[in-house]
Parts: sequence; structure tokens; C-alpha cells
Amino acid sequence: MDFDVIVIGGGHAGCEAANASARLGLNTLMLAVNLDTIGAMPCNPAVGGPGKTHLAREVDALGGVMGIATDATYLQIRMLNSSRGPAVQALRAQSDKREYANWMKDYMESLPNLTLRQGMVKNLILTPDQKVAGVELAFGDRIGCKAVVLAAGTFLEGTIWIGKETMPAGRAGEFPAVGLSGFLRDLGFDMGRLKTGTPPRIDGRTIDYSQLPVVPGDDAPQFFSFLDKRPVLPQIPCHQTRTTEATHDLIRANLHQSPMYSGMIHGIGPRYCPSIEDKIVRFADKESHSLFLEPEGRSTYEVYLQGCSTSLPVSVQHDIVHSLPGLENAVVVRPAYAVEYDYLPAIQFTHALMAKDLPGFFAGGQILGTSGYEEAAAQGIIAGINAALYALGRDPFELPRSSSYTGTLIDDLVTKEIGEPYRMMTSRSEYRLLLRQDNADMRLTPLGREIGLVDDHRWQLFENKQAAIIGEKKRLSKTRIHPCPDWEAALAPYGECMKQSATLEELLRRPKVPYSLIETMAPASTESAFPHALEVETDTKYVGYIERQKALIASTEKHDLVKLPVDFNYLELGHLAKEAREKLNKVRPETLGQAARIGGVSPADISVLMVWLEQKRRADAGRNHREAAGVGT
Repeated sequence: MDFDVIVIGGGHAGCEAANASARLGLNTLMLAVNLDTIGAMPCNPAVGGPGKTHLAREVDALGGVMGIATDATYLQIRMLNSSRGPAVQALRAQSDKREYANWMKDYMESLPNLTLRQGMVKNLILTPDQKVAGVELAFGDRIGCKAVVLAAGTFLEGTIWIGKETMPAGRAGEFPAVGLSGFLRDLGFDMGRLKTGTPPRIDGRTIDYSQLPVVPGDDAPQFFSFLDKRPVLPQIPCHQTRTTEATHDLIRANLHQSPMYSGMIHGIGPRYCPSIEDKIVRFADKESHSLFLEPEGRSTYEVYLQGCSTSLPVSVQHDIVHSLPGLENAVVVRPAYAVEYDYLPAIQFTHALMAKDLPGFFAGGQILGTSGYEEAAAQGIIAGINAALYALGRDPFELPRSSSYTGTLIDDLVTKEIGEPYRMMTSRSEYRLLLRQDNADMRLTPLGREIGLVDDHRWQLFENKQAAIIGEKKRLSKTRIHPCPDWEAALAPYGECMKQSATLEELLRRPKVPYSLIETMAPASTESAFPHALEVETDTKYVGYIERQKALIASTEKHDLVKLPVDFNYLELGHLAKEAREKLNKVRPETLGQAARIGGVSPADISVLMVWLEQKRRADAGRNHREAAGVGT
């Protein structure tokens, strides 16, 4: 049986890609090395964090599934950076790893148009004109399709390391995907090697929590999905411990046994999620590092030791664990390990995540050089949407970096040469006041509706929210209050006063006046609190900054509208700097704006490109005019 779209991989990228394709009506096949690990959380069973929450909520706003699964299976939810500005606040959920995977597997099995099958892909089937036509499995099965999404995670030629011991594996206990890397190289793809890792898991019954700081969830948790039906679950606290002088001495004394430091691992690890060895070496002046004890589920006693990723030998891992406060007698139930794997540098792909030189071949997730479930899910939904649109013969769906963190992520990947696993952070977006986690639906749900992923129920919720926010802003702008003892008393704790009448909007624009004061003194409703206070307060207080960011976007997007020829040889443009010629020829940017964001391409180089484009436009216009005149005679 042939399919419209085949998704290779059942992780977070694969699930979002398969969900998008199937829900758009395409006959879709998901192939996984092991069907029992669909939706697995092999590292920390958690979703969210700075930058990552934005991605998870954007996936949900487009009609994805990660946020719904997270809300259905959380152990704890809390808002990080709650005392800071709205642009950097981040929701984080500790998930039940078994329940999350079970929920995702059940969901995938229930999807119309989606077939699940266990199998390992070794080759792609191509048409004579080099387009994707199907896949060939390890045992000889050949399955036809119009588009393929590769979301293989860490499985391509995966190898795990513990000390000097190594074995082929995509992750502990699972076969690697063998053969496909060689096939892609033979097609001309550049392949690289990256490394990631995971910390030991501890028997929670052997931890002494009595002296450890508690990290609780929020009393009134917020949620990841913008949908309205969410279970309210009892929350389980996390705990904090710290490395000691003994921990650091142990690690320094055994660095020669770390495969990363001994040179046995050649892949580059994530800069912003370093191993415990990296922390001790790179931050030698720090006396201690925070580690967190996070439960992995309600039905297991395993505890995740966040911040202690390592590839040191098991015997050393035991000693490290026992050097930590509260873990002096702890039992390690799963050792930490590092995994090294092949990946495809994403500059070989377009913003639609389709390979530039192989039509119908899409990719997303760690295979494109990222690190994290949320980054994978964001790429997965875009790759799945575009694989479906390609199979339907429709134009691709692309998100500019000004629209979303997802757009920022993809633009960074396909534009910049990234030599380490990419992790999303709020600092990567120059428009973060506009691209907040709370307004992801306002930015992207209309696009999801236009594509066909947002159903009637979600759309109605969106329209109701939009109407409520517009109505509340209108009320604030039209309601005028006058100085009186009650308002003076209410404003005094914030160091404010009223010398003349003002609208509620003008009052809320004052930096120290919170919306909660308006809610108390002049509520929108006497029956319940206004549910979208954060959006209204942020838009009101930061209106000047927001308008400036919008103006900046308008000016920079002019370059993003200027298309560049995809097959031009930039080495021929002698007026460009040598580095610019080489970088442009390697990346082959789709627009002038993308060209401007390539490292090594200067504003002077962009000016040269603009002059060349204008000359080309005039030459093309003149040629067309002569051809038309010739036809007319």
C-alpha cells in the first residue's frame, strides 16, 4: 500500500509531523524503530522553560498536540521568571513520562488517515528526475509516497558511551538506524556528528529529602494548551541539591575516563545544556552547582537528577551521586550516558524544511541539529504541514522570524552554520516583546485555521478570547475615574496618587500599577476575574515598545520580500567580499533578508546584492521587451 506522506520517527517531531499531515487529510504512515516508544521522553520528562514554552504554545496555537499531551499528564506546573517581565516568563511542566508516552500513542492510534508501522528505513526511493517516491525498509519492503519527513532524532548511526564502553544504540536499549546516513551521503548531503547526554536516574526511596529545599508547583497553575478542557491533577514537589567540593574533586580526578575529554567522542555537545564534567571544567571558579531532583512519574519511584548529565564510568557515577547532600545512600537505577549521532546541517533545507536539492524530502528535530522536545515539535509541525502541502501541490507554509519563535528557530537553522545542538532561548529573538508565550494563539491560530489544522471548537475559543480582549481594552479606554479617598488609598501602596481624573487605561500605563488593582477597584465583571489580564496589561503598559518593534519589523521585512535566485553562483560576483561569496554560495539564501543574516555577509555585501538585483531586473525587463517586440513583428 502506498501513502501520500511517510514520517520516519515517532518522537516529538515525528508525532507533530504525522498529526499535521493526517489531520490535513493526507494518507499518512508513521514508521518507528519501536512502536512502543512513540512519544517517549528519553531525557528529562519535562516541557517548557525559557524560549521553549513559546515553542510549545506556538505548536498548540497552530493545531499541534504537544500542549494537550502536557496538560493531560503533568506532575507539576510552575511559572519561571514570574517576577520578571512578560517577554521572559516561561511555563514549565514536569510530566509523567509513562503517561505522556501512553497518551501520545493512544492519540496517534486514534487519528484518522494515520497508519503506524514498525520498521527501519535504509534507503529512499527516487524518481528518475530525483524526487522522492518512497522508502525501502531494512528487510526489503518498498513503500511508495509523495513526500517523506525524516524525524529520526538521535538514531542515525547512534552510539552510546559510558566511560570507555560503547555500543550502537539510538538511546539506551534501542537499536540505532543503520544505513540511511550512508545513502544520504551518497546523494550528496553533508552529514555531521553531534552529541547529547542524559543524567543518572535515582531510586527515590533511597533519597533523604528532609534537608533538601522543596521546589513546589504553582497553587493556581496555568496550562500549555489554549483549549479549555484540562484536568486538574495533584502536584508532586521537586527538590534541590548542590554539588560539593568532593563532587568536583571526583570529576576532576576522573576526567581522563570521560570519552568526551579523552577524544573518543568527536561529536559536539550542547553549549547550553552541558554535562557535569563541562560545568566543572568551564566554570572552575564556582564552588557549587545546583541540581534538581525531579520525579519521573506517579507509578515509578525513579527520580531524574537534572543538571548531572555525564558519560563517566558507572563506578564514578555512583561516587558522584553519593557526594551530593541528601543522596549519600542513594541507589542509581539507570546510569547516565552520552549518545553520538549523525545529523544533517540545516542550511541544506529551505524555510519550509524541504531539502533544497531533493524535492519531497523534509526533515525536523534533532536530525537538523537541535536539542530539546519543544524545538523538535516546532520543526515537526512545520515539516508535516509542508510535506502535506507538497503532496497536494500547494504552496509551502513558512513562518518569518518576526512572527514566532518557531520562525526564529527555523531561520537560524537554515541560515547560520551551527556547529552544536541548537537550543531555543528568549535572547535569540529580537522581537520578544511581541512574541510572548501568552499571545501565541493571537499570532498563529488564524494561520492554523487557514491551513486547516484549527477545528471549529478551537476557532470559537479563539474568537471568544479575541472579542473579550478587544472589549476589555475598549472599556479601559472609555472608563474615566476621578480622585477620591478610595482610589487614593488603593494607589498608595504602589507609590502612586491621583491629582486629576484619568481613564483606567491611562492608570494601567503607569509602570507600578498592576491590572489586579483595576480588577479590585473597577472590575470588568463582578462574577469572575477577567481571564486574559496578562495580555491586556502587557499590551497596555508596553504599547510604545510594541509599536517600535512593529515598525522595526516593517522595515526589516522589506528585504525578506526580495527573492534571490536559488541556483545563482555567487562566486561570480567579484564585488562581494570573498567570505560573503563563499557563505552565500553554501547557504543559497531564499531572500535578501536571509542573506543579510548569514554570518560573514556585511551590509556592504547586501548593498552589492541590491545593485546586482536591480541590474538583473532591468536586463530581464529589456530582454522581455525585445522578445515581445520580436513576436509582434
